[in-house]
Amino acid sequence: MPNKHFCQGPFCHTKLTQDRFLKSKGIIRGRYALNTIDSDTDWCKRAKYLCSTRCEMDWLDENMLAVEMRIPVPFITHRRISEGYEKGKNRWGGSCIKKIGGATE
Repeated sequence: MPNKHFCQGPFCHTKLTQDRFLKSKGIIRGRYALNTIDSDTDWCKRAKYLCSTRCEMDWLDENMLAVEMRIPVPFITHRRISEGYEKGKNRWGGSCIKKIGGATE
């Protein structure tokens, strides 16, 4: 296991990208954060907890009210997954990830 936190983005494990897809199990899984836990950079502290600016914006959208009200926000300590996907071909012959029994996304 790398020396990184799991991405704290609330929807990271639902985004259909090639690097999140695990073909052998048919799952979409959340990424690791961009930087390592012991990273000392001052310019990008959020990269210790989030994998991208999309996940950062999603996290703020979901948790900003809790931050304003000083309510603790839960910290994700396990890799989250979304099941029921397979790799297939789109109508132009390129590869894509499809929900089993659903439309191509």
